[in-house]
Amino acid sequence: MNKSTDTEAKLAAIGTEVQTLAQRYQNDSLALLALLRCLEALHRDIREGFFQESLPDSRHGFHTLLKDIESQGGWPYIERMKLQSLLNNWFVEDEQEIVSTSVKTQNADTSSISE
Repeated sequence: MNKSTDTEAKLAAIGTEVQTLAQRYQNDSLALLALLRCLEALHRDIREGFFQESLPDSRHGFHTLLKDIESQGGWPYIERMKLQSLLNNWFVEDEQEIVSTSVKTQNADTSSISE
């Protein structure tokens, strides 16, 4: 097995493990938040430490790196959820709960009038 194939296999195994953890905690927002924080910290540590130290010191090496970044999908980025999106989800749930409670109250009022 060559180095590239070995690296891809190891990365695939890590990806599978992360997906398994995410599925295990799919209804636990605090555990999922901890997982996201861990991934972000790993990303930062690898980028600021190992990656920066491994950058090529020649034009040819740098050109090769840039070509790989361009051809393989750009620079890796971990997007953060916007607080507004989080709040929108919360407001939608609150609105649904208010409507549901209102309908239940109206039904109870209607049934007590007809009796």
